[in-house]
Amino acid sequence: MARYIGPKDRLSRREGIDLFGKGTRLTRLNVPPGVHGPKGPGRRQSQYGRQLREKQKVKRMYGLMEKQFRRYMTQALNTKGNTADSLFSLLESRLDNVVFRLGFAPTRMMARQLVSHRHVYIDGKRINVPSYQISPGETITLSSKALEIPPVKAILKEKGKKAPLWLKKKAAAGKIVRLPLFDDVIEPIEAQDIVEFYSR
Repeated sequence: MARYIGPKDRLSRREGIDLFGKGTRLTRLNVPPGVHGPKGPGRRQSQYGRQLREKQKVKRMYGLMEKQFRRYMTQALNTKGNTADSLFSLLESRLDNVVFRLGFAPTRMMARQLVSHRHVYIDGKRINVPSYQISPGETITLSSKALEIPPVKAILKEKGKKAPLWLKKKAAAGKIVRLPLFDDVIEPIEAQDIVEFYSR
């Protein structure tokens, strides 16, 4: 599956938020990238422009390419019920995102790498597909080799870091209790803009 391998600070600066969990290592967040960046984001934005930026923000946050994100959106639009809930249920229940939400990796990128490098098990079966959709009742564990990786060891030792309500975590094992909804997403996202962008 294709993935973005270009400069990531540039994407975060374009959207105005830390998309990849770089924290203090991310510099000049308030200055958009490019030769006209210093002029600032104060320019008037159209409705289409606002919707596009929101779509790009979420797509980049979850590490997806346009074709894959559009497929998720089409599936959500064809599902009965709240479209935003359907979309973010699909995005949040991706294996790489679940590994990140459980606190097994400091960023989604590292969570994706753990999955791709065959360090993640679901109900005892090794899975190396980041887009694998987790179902309620399935248990996620890490390989013994992954538990020795310094960033993984460090984040597992952190105290006070709770998993979302739709997940249950105990040591280096986690379980999905129910499918996530849009309200379970902690990042600032305007889901209605994304739905309207694809409903045109």
